[in-house]
Amino acid sequence: MHLPKAELHLHIEGTLEPELAFALARRNGVKLPYATTEELRTAYLFDDLQTFLDLYYALMAVLRTEDDFTELADAYLTRAAAQGVRHAEIFFDPQAHTARGVPIGTVIEGLGRALERSEETHGISTQLILCFLRDRSAESAMETLEAAKPYLHRISAVGLDSAEVGNPPARFREVYEAAAALGLRRVAHAGEEGPPEYIREALDVLGVERIDHGLRCMEDPGLVRRLVADRIPLTLCPLSNVRLRAIDILEDHPLREMMAAGLLCTVNSDDPAYFGGYVGDTFHAVHEALALDDEQLRTLARNSFEAAFLDHDEERRARYLSEVEAYAFD
Repeated sequence: MHLPKAELHLHIEGTLEPELAFALARRNGVKLPYATTEELRTAYLFDDLQTFLDLYYALMAVLRTEDDFTELADAYLTRAAAQGVRHAEIFFDPQAHTARGVPIGTVIEGLGRALERSEETHGISTQLILCFLRDRSAESAMETLEAAKPYLHRISAVGLDSAEVGNPPARFREVYEAAAALGLRRVAHAGEEGPPEYIREALDVLGVERIDHGLRCMEDPGLVRRLVADRIPLTLCPLSNVRLRAIDILEDHPLREMMAAGLLCTVNSDDPAYFGGYVGDTFHAVHEALALDDEQLRTLARNSFEAAFLDHDEERRARYLSEVEAYAFD
């Protein structure tokens, strides 16, 4: 799908394709527990979020230098541009790198090199969102925010990701208050595997402006009404939901019902190297599985730009929205 779109839920570490993983492993002297790229791909079958995270964090061992992170981001941006992405707000997980001895500056400067030339090279404007790992302590999150202060010129927002069950948003109230005081925007994963109450906590306790996933809001009609009334965007990831068994098959995904309810839905790829497709592939998949028509796809693309953190550049947002309206489907 070349329909112009923004991608708002994308973990850069989740774009690590097996071929690049093996190339970086050779370059950095890292031995992977797989003999071939084909063998690694067969490992991309998950029972739930935790089995995915186990592999996801293990493969990060190949990312060591600024050049590694630059190459990773460039590879994603090349694929994204080919699938119609015009703006990308990219998550990264600094704690997963600092815990294995990679300085936070190496991560941010490496990614930043690719992002600062992205518009010229790929035609994609970008922002960077620092995510805290919710299965680690709130103290660790605060230490990470403190360590990121010299690099705030490269960071637009903070997020909250990793294993959701048993890790409620409220634990991170203080670090989100600190991030808000620094002028950072706020998002959080909630309502993927966790209950609808986690979505309420993210809104009320963390003050988030977007909900990442938010799938389980449909279990709470009152919450749906609130999300609709307040125009809170949801960054849905349908292929991820199927791969991680939140939804059995894509045909059962509630996206169509969520749109009909008036929710501000966007469609994103999450961790595309692991979940079977980038964002254009995801648009195509929901078009086929849910029988979405061209105008419903246009609405999803329009929503993505309306939900983007482009308040500082409304002229750019308007330009992207004009591209969506002008797009002619085949």
